[in-house]
This record gives sequence, structure tokens and C-alpha cells, in this order.
Amino acid sequence: MRGTTRDATRRPAIEATGAECYVGDPDRIGTLTYALDNATILCWLLGSATGEAEHVAALHGTRLEMLLERTIDTTVRGVIYEAAGSVDADVLAAGGARVARACAYSEIPFRLVDADPSRRDGWLAAMLEAVQGLLYRDEIP
Repeated sequence: MRGTTRDATRRPAIEATGAECYVGDPDRIGTLTYALDNATILCWLLGSATGEAEHVAALHGTRLEMLLERTIDTTVRGVIYEAAGSVDADVLAAGGARVARACAYSEIPFRLVDADPSRRDGWLAAMLEAVQGLLYRDEIP
């Protein structure tokens, strides 16, 4: 598993979970390209992103769209989009629609996870179910 952060000082916390840390900025998609090397599932977990409304909307709009376009030429074979959180519900719905369109076009399976991230146990269970559903989609009814 690979986790990304904009802030290199967060590397120890990410690596303490057993994940490989990659420093990149979702506002600059080119910095995330190499994080997709040998990845099977892409998780866009920005449902509670903070900042100026326009900037946050871009993360779920143009930035997400650009990342999804680049995903077609990678090893990614599944996308999980965090469709709940503190971000405006309309922005999240539009992001989910972008994921659905791009993945349909690219024939990449996806899951939209709308579990409340403030309810950690339920959120984690929903995310794990989404990952498992993508990894084993031919084996799980």
C-alpha cells in the first residue's frame, strides 16, 4: 500500500502504518504520476479536504479528471472515490459523476464510498469492503 502526502514531515506517520510514503500534491497531478506505478487500486480520499472552496472544488473536478485520464495508461484497475465528508455535497456528487464517466469510458471498475469519515470504524469498514470488492470482483457475488 502506498500513501501520499504533500508534507514530507508526515512521512514517518504514514510509514508507521506499514504503507510506502510518496510525497506529491493532488493540486499538481504530475507529482502523483509515479505514485501510481505498480498500483492496482487508486483511492481518491479527499472528501474532507480543506481550503478555499474553489481550490477544493478543483480537487474534485479538473484535478480529479486529469488524474483519471492518466490512469488509463497505468496498472490501476480499480478506483475508489470518497463521496462523503466535509466538502460540499454538490462538489462530491459531481466528483462521483466524473469518476463514473471516466471509469465507464476506460472500462475500469470503481466504487463510490459514501460512509461518513467522522465515524472512523464505519468508514474503514466501507473502504475495506470497496477495496475487496474491486480486488475480488469476479469471486464475490
